[in-house]
Amino acid sequence: MRRALTSTRLRRQVDSPWPGTPGPRASPGGRRDQPEATRSNVAALIPAYAEERHIRDVVTRTRRHLDVVLVVDDGSPDRTADEARAAGVAVLRHEHNAGKGAAIKTGLRALIDRPDVAFVLILDGDGQHRPEEIPRFLAVANEVRAAMVVGDRMGDVRTMPLVRLLTNRVMSWTVSGLIGQPVPDTQCGFRLFARPLFPPFAAMATSAFDAETEMLAIAARSGCAIAAARVSTVYDDQDSRISPWRDTVRFLRLMNRLARTGRTGESA
Repeated sequence: MRRALTSTRLRRQVDSPWPGTPGPRASPGGRRDQPEATRSNVAALIPAYAEERHIRDVVTRTRRHLDVVLVVDDGSPDRTADEARAAGVAVLRHEHNAGKGAAIKTGLRALIDRPDVAFVLILDGDGQHRPEEIPRFLAVANEVRAAMVVGDRMGDVRTMPLVRLLTNRVMSWTVSGLIGQPVPDTQCGFRLFARPLFPPFAAMATSAFDAETEMLAIAARSGCAIAAARVSTVYDDQDSRISPWRDTVRFLRLMNRLARTGRTGESA
């Protein structure tokens, strides 16, 4: 009941930026009929919180590669929404900070109403994900027909803080084991996925950073193959908003729930 009330509250906080009717929905496991990913049918979804310094630049660079860009301002106390609009894209805004996962779900509920959008690509608004690497995701999706492609920063970890590196290694090993598919960098939020995954992702139980892990479990348990695209490791002036204690507890609770519900099926 609490989850249903939360979803309803978030829907009331935002208005859809696009009129229209929902597009067709297919079985998440299908690969043969998956369309080719192009700049016109891939929408960028950028969840952002207090990113007024970076969001306009990120949006501007993203528009060089994709025609549709949507920013979800997760209740920022600064001018994040104004800066994103100034870059010429649609913006949805939560009245209050609800979490990265909640922002992703709000964006997906809007993009489901766009029948021209066959894929969504998520990237952060702080510049940690380079928009110039977006074509890599499209290339991998088109080459292997995977319904989900996740960024892989493990190819060059020289600039990754040691604590982050160790945490990512352990979490990736743990999550890969639970979902039954090897994902080299489960904690990378830079990712692309096909339309059949929009509805289950929009209905996720989690609303914070652990939503990114739940997305992998949903995809794997839907029979989807999860591929990887090599991306850069970027740590400049961004401050991590992950709370070591709170988000670790959330992660452990999610892992426990996944373990209780059983290992996923084989990938398609």
